[in-house]
Amino acid sequence: MTVQGNVLGFPILSLVTFLPLVGAFLLLCVGREQIRSLRNLAFLTSLATFVVSLPLPFSYDQTTPAVQFAERASWIPSIGVTYFFGLDGISLWLVMLTTFLSPIAILCSFESIKHRAKEYYIFMLILETGMLGVFLALDFFLFYVFWEVMLVPMYFLIGVWGGPRRLYAAIKFFLYTLVGSVLMLVGILALYFFNAGGLAAVGLEGLGNEATFSITHLYTIATQIPPEMQFWVFLAFFVGFAIKVPMFPFHTWLPDAHVEAPTAGSVILAAVLLKMGTYGFVRFSLPILPDATVEAVGWVGVLAIIAIVYGALVAMAQKDMKKLVAYSSVSHMGFVMLGMFALNEAGLRGSILQMLNHGVSTGALFLLVGIVYERRHNRMIAEYGGIAKVMPLYATYFMIMTMSSIGLPTLNGFIGEFTILIGAFHHSWVWALFGASGIVLGAAYMLWLYQRVFFGELSNEKNKALPDLNRREQWTLIPLVIVAFWIGLYPKPFFDRMAPTVDRVLERVVAARPDLDTGAARVAEIAHAPAAEPAGEHGE
Repeated sequence: MTVQGNVLGFPILSLVTFLPLVGAFLLLCVGREQIRSLRNLAFLTSLATFVVSLPLPFSYDQTTPAVQFAERASWIPSIGVTYFFGLDGISLWLVMLTTFLSPIAILCSFESIKHRAKEYYIFMLILETGMLGVFLALDFFLFYVFWEVMLVPMYFLIGVWGGPRRLYAAIKFFLYTLVGSVLMLVGILALYFFNAGGLAAVGLEGLGNEATFSITHLYTIATQIPPEMQFWVFLAFFVGFAIKVPMFPFHTWLPDAHVEAPTAGSVILAAVLLKMGTYGFVRFSLPILPDATVEAVGWVGVLAIIAIVYGALVAMAQKDMKKLVAYSSVSHMGFVMLGMFALNEAGLRGSILQMLNHGVSTGALFLLVGIVYERRHNRMIAEYGGIAKVMPLYATYFMIMTMSSIGLPTLNGFIGEFTILIGAFHHSWVWALFGASGIVLGAAYMLWLYQRVFFGELSNEKNKALPDLNRREQWTLIPLVIVAFWIGLYPKPFFDRMAPTVDRVLERVVAARPDLDTGAARVAEIAHAPAAEPAGEHGE
């Protein structure tokens, strides 16, 4: 993989990653009783991180798959560990999603978090640093450090500021993800020792190169990794990433974590943390383990289809609004995996875009559920009905994000789902059929939720005095609505910047399996074909 220098002339990736951590240290100097100062400082720090990250998409060279804005320095040379940050078309939009949603998550916490506010905002900022580091690290050791760092603040956010069953949910979340992390570490070490020539004892001939955890170097030797080793490493990675997605049957921690987490925790968990699993597949499994990836397409596709249909059916049966949205994430992320393992351009591009779409739409839905929960301290669907009469603004925003979630044209969900269906159909019409059934079921449970909560008679006396959205709450929702319409109406900037990197990933898979039809050859042939002669000069 080609690595380009930093065109901006300063270490912007490190600044973006560690600026929230600086803010967390500054919060240590603020008195515990100064709640207003604590939340303002946390919000301004996260907002500044977003502002600093804005040059990234505008300065990004969309004509090349090379790693850009690279920062590299020796860290632990004795074992080949480097401080290596970089950005490409896969990680660019996930970084922007993280910096975009973090200040919104902090802003939505202003009124709901009064207990241990200092620790809460410190953990939120540390969590942002951990998430950004996961998407930017191009050294496996560094990646794993950030992956583990990210788990700790989320554990405390659920365990301290969550609902009645918060300790159970926090421990379950931590244990599930820790098991996946340990297996992922085994896979990382296997690749490290293979590259260092240290696997001869188990019958695998290593390359004998200098020991290194560099991910870009592993890309260059991917085709030399024996297929049997690829299978076991892929399996180790699969468990680690599938738990994070979460894929069926590793999904059982998600509803508990979502339901018990505070609103901001649910937003970040759904919008960003789940994407780390899908990011891991497209960053590591596909390009580094291409043989194993191709062999796994069939059973991964089956698991993705089960997640799509099962998640939708279980969501339809929920009585709790938050749990319904949580199970919808299982279905939507199954859709992302289906597009990714179609192993063609449309499927993979749609999969990456749908990661962003899910972050925007589901993050907004958790915000909206949290708003009404702050007023009533009740999320049961049966407790509501007809509240559009007293909360018309709230009903409008909820309707827009519902339409985004179910893929209404002109909104972001439609573009991602349509592109994934093209890729799925190119692989198998059966995949496309089950994928489409998930869309239909998604529309059913979301519209049924909306009908039961907002329409009908306003019979519950407790709902008749509900205040509509205030200015702060609207400011948490307006940016998400704007992005939903932007992607839905003009997705070209998003596709353009990811296209070269997606094509490069598929080239690596094709290099291992030339018989695989990804569509890349046809697109390249069209792109490089000579222009047709004008009919008036040489034609009839």
